[in-house]
Amino acid sequence: MLMTKRKPVGVGEMLVEEFLEPLGISQTELAARAGLPRKHVNELCRGRRSVTADTALILSRVFGNSADFWLNTQRRTDLWEALNTPKRLLRIERAKPISDRVSEKRVAVAG
Repeated sequence: MLMTKRKPVGVGEMLVEEFLEPLGISQTELAARAGLPRKHVNELCRGRRSVTADTALILSRVFGNSADFWLNTQRRTDLWEALNTPKRLLRIERAKPISDRVSEKRVAVAG
């Protein structure tokens, strides 16, 4: 589990800073090469859209890396946001582990 307070690099930042800018590729060109609407690419770059399995496969084909690279980048961001958004964290912390049930049964049998 992620235990850092520093937000991981998101897909959009990774896409722009490590791929588009160094390669001199515009969002429009990426959209054309990927067969995606330009709006879709723009939303990815701005961090307003998450990477799906389909998009990860497309990006991996365009850039010659793995779909896992894109999915793991998204997963790290998703986990960080879940653990660092108070309302979401509260909901997560309300979940009761199965081990509690085993302990409860032992107490009931002993009592």
